[in-house]
Amino acid sequence: MAGKQANAFGLYDMSGNVWEWTEDCWNANYSGAPRDGSAWTSGQCSVGRVLRGGSWGNAPQVARSATRSRSDSTGRGYSFGFRLARMLP
Repeated sequence: MAGKQANAFGLYDMSGNVWEWTEDCWNANYSGAPRDGSAWTSGQCSVGRVLRGGSWGNAPQVARSATRSRSDSTGRGYSFGFRLARMLP
C-alpha cells in the first residue's frame, strides 16, 4: 500500500474504520478504571457502552484509540462495528 505502513502486527488501516464497540460502561473519566485491561463493567451502564476510535466519517484527529464516545447498546449505524480477536498459542 503506497503511503501507509503496517502496524506492528502487519495490519493496515486499523484506525478510523468504524467506531468500535467495547464492553466498558460509560464513565466520565478514568478515575477508578481497572488497571489490568479488563472491561469496566460498572458506572453508567444504562446510558451506554463506550465506542472508541472514530470512523471514516470523522476528522483525522478523532481516528485514534483514545477517542471515546458512547451509545445505547441497541444503537445501530453504518459507522459502528467491532473487532473479533483470538488468543494465539
